[in-house]
Amino acid sequence: MIIIPLPASTKKMTEQENNTKDLKFYSQKAIGIATFIGGPLAAGYLIRENYLSLDKPDEGKKSLIIGIIATIILFGGIFMIPENIIDKVPNQILPLIYTGIIYLIVEKIHGTILNQHKENGNDFYSGWKAAGIGFISLIILLIGIFGYAYLSPYGEEFEKYDTEIAVFTKNETETLVFYDHINTETRNSLIQELDKKTIPKWKENIEIIKTTNEIENLPSEILEQNKTLLKYSELRLKAFELFRIAISEDTEKYSQELEQIHLEIDNELKKLN
Repeated sequence: MIIIPLPASTKKMTEQENNTKDLKFYSQKAIGIATFIGGPLAAGYLIRENYLSLDKPDEGKKSLIIGIIATIILFGGIFMIPENIIDKVPNQILPLIYTGIIYLIVEKIHGTILNQHKENGNDFYSGWKAAGIGFISLIILLIGIFGYAYLSPYGEEFEKYDTEIAVFTKNETETLVFYDHINTETRNSLIQELDKKTIPKWKENIEIIKTTNEIENLPSEILEQNKTLLKYSELRLKAFELFRIAISEDTEKYSQELEQIHLEIDNELKKLN
């Protein structure tokens, strides 16, 4: 029997086949969801995170800068389109277009790595975290858009509003990490996180929205937006309080109810978009 030695190049390829097993990425689908919610800014941030996982900080920095520039160009261009024309464009068309473009870009630059990572059964960041980042990006965009459209005639009112929303956004960022801790932290640790940080901050966010509603001379568009933000905050609080009960009782009997709440959260996010 003749044994043919395995070529060195093939052997090296086999050894490196799963060289991302200790890394964690955002999937193409997750980036697409975040992009649809929060625009190119969210995409730039998530692509940056994937580059950082690959230990390529320079490429990551460029991705974030491109995301910021693309966002400015996109929404600057929208403001330049006559209102009678933009009103005829269905609300979902532009998000679908730039989400499709971003999806193709991710496929080109990271498609092979992400597909191999998935085939090897390696870990990805949760879709909920990506959606949360998309929402944070959306909040930033809304602040920028409202500031551009209304800050000049309503300077003092918008300073108050921006100050409150900045706290809202900070609370949002700090609490969404809970989803990453669900499968890694102990029950006691999760309960402490919910009691001391997550639940109180969402109660604070509800009060923040109620406070901004009392600011005089805010445009009707912002007040209408606040209705959705308030509903969103109440759903987030409800979800985290239910998580607290489920973890405390060490049961999965609330899973269906939690899934329904998160579907309602998605609906509110769509309204914000």
